[in-house]
Amino acid sequence: MGNINYPPEKIYSPSKWNKPNYDHIILWMLNNNEMCKWADFCQEPIEIPPGTLSRHLEALKRKGFVEKFTRGHYRVTSGGKKEFLELSGARKKVSKLNYPPDVILKSGRNYSHWILWMVYNNSYCKRSDFLEHPQFINQSSLSKNLGLLVESGFIKKEDRKYIITRAGKSEYSRMLQNYDLDRQTILEEEGKRIEENTKKTIHFFEKYNVNDNDIQFRFLNNILKLDYEKVKPILKEEEVFHKILLFLSINHPDHYPNFISSEDFSKLYKIKKTTLDYYIDEISEGKIYPLRFFKLRQPSGEQYYFQSEGTLEKMLRVITENKIIKVSYLNKLFSKPTPNVPTIDMKSIINDITNKSCEFLFNKDLNVSLREFLPEYIKYLAYKIETKKELKETYDKLEGIIWQSMSDIFQIKGSNRLENQYKEKIKEIDNELESDSMNLDLHYSKIRILVYFNQYNLSLKLLDEILEIFPENEKDVKIKKASVLKKMKKVESGLEIINDLIHKYPKDHDLLSYKAYWLQFLDRKEEAINIIQKLVENEPDTGIYYDTYGEILMYFEEYKEATKKFVKAMVLGSHDWYIYQTYIKLGICYKVLGNLELGIENLKKGKNLVNKSINDPDTKKKWLSIVDLFL
Repeated sequence: MGNINYPPEKIYSPSKWNKPNYDHIILWMLNNNEMCKWADFCQEPIEIPPGTLSRHLEALKRKGFVEKFTRGHYRVTSGGKKEFLELSGARKKVSKLNYPPDVILKSGRNYSHWILWMVYNNSYCKRSDFLEHPQFINQSSLSKNLGLLVESGFIKKEDRKYIITRAGKSEYSRMLQNYDLDRQTILEEEGKRIEENTKKTIHFFEKYNVNDNDIQFRFLNNILKLDYEKVKPILKEEEVFHKILLFLSINHPDHYPNFISSEDFSKLYKIKKTTLDYYIDEISEGKIYPLRFFKLRQPSGEQYYFQSEGTLEKMLRVITENKIIKVSYLNKLFSKPTPNVPTIDMKSIINDITNKSCEFLFNKDLNVSLREFLPEYIKYLAYKIETKKELKETYDKLEGIIWQSMSDIFQIKGSNRLENQYKEKIKEIDNELESDSMNLDLHYSKIRILVYFNQYNLSLKLLDEILEIFPENEKDVKIKKASVLKKMKKVESGLEIINDLIHKYPKDHDLLSYKAYWLQFLDRKEEAINIIQKLVENEPDTGIYYDTYGEILMYFEEYKEATKKFVKAMVLGSHDWYIYQTYIKLGICYKVLGNLELGIENLKKGKNLVNKSINDPDTKKKWLSIVDLFL
């Protein structure tokens, strides 16, 4: 019998007065096994006669319920699964549970994956369902994994039944990617997800009169790639999230010249403009999801968005890569330029890419905005090449060198517009430094301007120079350097600097606070919390450490525990400089937890403190924007 699952006796031997339903038996076998061989149907306990088996298999194949994928091997189709359920229901039988395929069960004791598969592929599961063959889970492991899945919000328990949640369905889709499933299974699972989202979008389209097919398609594509569960703790209404995605779907380059501003959109679709602007910025910059949306800014103010790894971006990437690699190859092939071999003239390259793209991809009226966009886009592509895990082939290595060169060129040159913006400000500070070169605040002001305009490499170079002039300020300068590296997405490098400082200044507890903060950004939750916990134990009267503790917990979405730390920070440091931030963060946590009254109360207190105590206009604007987003 091997590992083949056979139906219960009441199916293959109902009674001496009733004949077995061989279609039902065959479909039961195929539905509860990945596949079956001819011999599996002929042996005990079912023992279908060969002639009978042949007739029924042929009939089921003609109806599209069964497919023969190799000689003597059969499996059920999606239509066959439906037919099986109908036959089971017609006979008032309790259908057998669907169990994970062997590829999942035999890939190790990933019990959480087994459980997730079960609750997704059955209406619900009881605890006892996980204790049966073929996926027996011991009691201890079962309790642990059920608890973790419930705590993570992937399943919920109602009336002793475990049911999958929306977040669980998303996690299930991600989980399947870990396994080498057959093509049919992958298509079926993806089809379920698309069908579920399509039902919701149809209602949304009808409600808001979205009739344009292209907008509908882009919206559905966005909703499949951007999981609402990621923002649900703060953005409580899914419809608001859908409106944000609709804004991105409408303002796409393919929709040019049609455009709707965030102000008009917020009025038309009844969404707070601050909420819309905030999430459009966060999503487009890739701060929430792995993908991002690139922006084309027209001189007249319109902004159009297109998705990274989307069709338009992939086609633009091909044009861009082909042009850059072609020019670079030719320059590396010949030692010096010839009349037939162009030099690496970035202006010429950008012009060529722009013209080619506007010929095939973009409306010609987007020429100017595309030309402005391309330098940053090329730097983005260069970064992607630089961060490839492996450069195995000669082509890959040469490609890496080429794109590194492109990155260097753009880092040095930048765009003229960006240079003009910050050069004037830098010049003003340089003039002041000529007469007051030992003014550390002026040097720091210069760093702030460079960072503001994304001139990170120049910032790092200047910080090294500052350190030579002011060695007594080593800690402060190096922390600033670590912060710049964090902005460059080089968080590990920043952490190395902090670790070196801790080794050099072991009694400086503030450095431990910084380390916990950096570990947070690396998603090393346990390490971050261990450090900050020890810090508050050693310094129980320092309020700012509790504020940092709360922020770390908030980052990891432990809002309830975060509120306790923020309250403690307020008690200890009610008049300290940071306290306005504590009120605001506490207010956000309360709102996420559903306590709107306390949330609004603390947000308003924080807002009042911002207006009273902050003089720096940029800092004030930042925190007031955050408050307005949640009020």
